[in-house]
Amino acid sequence: MGMNRGENMRRIRSKDTGPEMAVRRLVHRLGYRYRLHRKDIPGKPDLVFPGRRKVIFIHGCFWHQHPGCREGRLPKSNLAYWLPKLKRNTERDEAALAQLAASGWDVLVLWECETKSLEATRKVLLDFLGPPGVLR
Repeated sequence: MGMNRGENMRRIRSKDTGPEMAVRRLVHRLGYRYRLHRKDIPGKPDLVFPGRRKVIFIHGCFWHQHPGCREGRLPKSNLAYWLPKLKRNTERDEAALAQLAASGWDVLVLWECETKSLEATRKVLLDFLGPPGVLR
């Protein structure tokens, strides 16, 4: 017999997700060092590069409603529950991005679907972060 929805929902993590762990391994392999989930920075970014004033969020396509993505679609049932919950997530994301920009942080949002190609993710990371070991 399968899991019920409640059991399934409890298993979904907010940090240390598969896509996040893949990006963390890649970033480390490329030679960058970072901090995780700093609570003193708006939005509690997944990866923080304090010396570079850069942060990275790895967003789940469903939970953060990735526009135009198949996984970012609304569920077909129980919309009274899902609409406010998902709307609140996107509002929280927008507020955090605005606060970060106002504080002089550069932000990269990587969507879960974009992390499936490690080579493409590698190029995006190198472009965003600059040369490893060199602070600019």
